[in-house]
Amino acid sequence: MYIKRLIDSKLVNWKEAKVHKPILLRGARQIGKSSSVREFGKLFDNFVEINFEKKEHTQTKTVFGRSSSPQKIIEELEAIYGQPIRVGKTLLFLDEIQACMPAIESLRYFYEEMPELHVIAAGSLLEFALQEIPTFGVGRITSIFMYPLCFTEYLGAMGFDAMVNKIAAATPDHPLSEAIHSNAINHLVRFISIGGMPEVVKTYIEENDLLRCQQVLDDLMDTYYNDFSKYKKRVPPTRLRDVFSSVMEQCCKKFTYSNASTEASIDQIKDSLMLLEMAGLIHSIYQSTANGIPIGAQINRKFTKYIPFDTGIFQRFLGLNIGEILIGQTLEQINKGDIAELFVGLEMLKAMPTNRHSQLYYWQRGKNGSHAQVDYVFQKGNTIVPVEVKSGTTGKMQSLHLFMREKESEYGIRTSLENFSQYDKIKVYPLYAVSNFRTDNSL
Repeated sequence: MYIKRLIDSKLVNWKEAKVHKPILLRGARQIGKSSSVREFGKLFDNFVEINFEKKEHTQTKTVFGRSSSPQKIIEELEAIYGQPIRVGKTLLFLDEIQACMPAIESLRYFYEEMPELHVIAAGSLLEFALQEIPTFGVGRITSIFMYPLCFTEYLGAMGFDAMVNKIAAATPDHPLSEAIHSNAINHLVRFISIGGMPEVVKTYIEENDLLRCQQVLDDLMDTYYNDFSKYKKRVPPTRLRDVFSSVMEQCCKKFTYSNASTEASIDQIKDSLMLLEMAGLIHSIYQSTANGIPIGAQINRKFTKYIPFDTGIFQRFLGLNIGEILIGQTLEQINKGDIAELFVGLEMLKAMPTNRHSQLYYWQRGKNGSHAQVDYVFQKGNTIVPVEVKSGTTGKMQSLHLFMREKESEYGIRTSLENFSQYDKIKVYPLYAVSNFRTDNSL
């Protein structure tokens, strides 16, 4: 079974364009990159897939190593695979391309010398390989960043397209009916529990067994741990595991290095965080003074938060009581509500433009003795918008009000388990509608 992804329409638009820059799909392992490309390949007369990590494709590496000429490369690939590779007729898919540096370097020549050919490359640890080619593909490659499923994709996979449309059309001025809102909350809580990894979602759809989903999450965790040995020799896999565990434990809080490992140096911890983020397994949230745009020009890296890349992985790692999550109508008691803040951060990332690396920010008041903090801030046109996350239906908004007074904000956003509504200058969006306020052009 194939789960439809939001990227599907982007690939179709790319196919129909007159000139095609090679696409580089970037993101963590097991998030559905290859599946999306294979499904897309059905729109072509023929589909040629090369996986550079498989032994049967070892000889193909030498093809890219011998020549940078796309014409010569295509001629040899046709001979090896016995399939025609024709402009406008064929999709050439170079999977796990990080295992073949000459293939990565060849992508620029495909654009320069054979721009009409459809070429897509993907890789799980691709960021490490791209570090070795700092000027690679500038202006010649289209990067698309992928993540696990967002809530909208999950609802679509479950067959609730009507609910997707209702949520997309709702606003603080036009809330959903209480029946639809309540139903959406039920699905949201379940999605947060199992997460957005395609294999887990597929297992839930096909087997309707939450315990089986937990087992799949365990298997995925083992896959990521096994990958740690591939990252870099300068950081032992045990250190990476320690730091990854600490990100889970310090999720949505200022990351404290001394809590990460008793045996690792500060430099090893920093290297581990960088490698885990490059692999797509964690995401940073930088503190910003948010005094103007761009937000990223006013950050303090000493006050960085980190979050894991999936709520299902998070709850499984911490051994949270999935029964409490599913039975209750609040997320407040689940890890002190951090899982709601984690979910919002991930949904915001997934709603950002896919053609560049996206960054999350939060605000913390700089005055001594002040604990005022706004969970997220983002740029909307020339405006900086503060976002306060609540894991239930109640809660004070002192920090949000303080931010809005100090920055003279036009409006702020509260996202919680409430229905769409508005309190004076604060617009309320349900947690299941994060993509609404992130992409709504009317704000």
